[in-house]
Amino acid sequence: MEKVNNENLVKLRELTQLIKKLRAPDGCPWDRQQKKEDIGKYILEEAYEVVDSLDKENPQALKEELGDLLFQILFLAQISAESDLFSLSDVMDGINEKMIRRHPHVFGDKKVNSVQEVKDNWQKIKEKERSNKNEDDSLFASIPLSLPALKRAQKITSIASTYGFDWTGTEGILEKLKEELTEFEDAVKGYSNQKIEAELGDILFTIVNVSRFLSIDAETALSKATEKFLQRFFYVTEQLSALGIPPAEATLTQIDALWNDAKTKELK
Repeated sequence: MEKVNNENLVKLRELTQLIKKLRAPDGCPWDRQQKKEDIGKYILEEAYEVVDSLDKENPQALKEELGDLLFQILFLAQISAESDLFSLSDVMDGINEKMIRRHPHVFGDKKVNSVQEVKDNWQKIKEKERSNKNEDDSLFASIPLSLPALKRAQKITSIASTYGFDWTGTEGILEKLKEELTEFEDAVKGYSNQKIEAELGDILFTIVNVSRFLSIDAETALSKATEKFLQRFFYVTEQLSALGIPPAEATLTQIDALWNDAKTKELK
């Protein structure tokens, strides 16, 4: 194990030196002109690609995407070091101390009996950290505004649930969903687009709450549903092409039949 750790340190040093070379005066013009804001966008893109690779069950793809993400993280750390803001060592010290602090049941004498107790204690520690730093101590201050809407809504409702803002069972939350659907139908019949948008937002927010209550990640569920749609769509268009029918000229009956055929094949 010690040998593996030493190899990791050597490889990390090699990668950081490579980035320094790219940023040096005689390095790459493109890499030298990159700013923190630029790298922030790349980090977000690479993180999504890592998540995508998880569903492909392809270790090689995951390894590659993790490498791309690591490169962007180290690149951003280098930019910060050049401005004397902090070093990579500072980053690693900070996360090491934070993880020890947030796992008192592992590194301290805190006793926990369930995963939920771990999550609740984690939230309490985060609140104390913000208070000690004189940061915004509101319940949701730690949730980034840049998160995708579904992910942000799920995190907000998760935190709210720890303070009693939650349903006692699935029956109540499903009734709430039915209520929101009825209000949306009424809005579609006779209200402005602004009202329709508001009611649609309520439906989406409630669905996210359903997902969170049932321990399902809403962002992941929607991503999988989108991929399923794409697979069925491509199947339909391929079958239509094989029949010599341009997709734009196909009838709804033909499309529906092929769509159901695609669904049947998924079940086999």
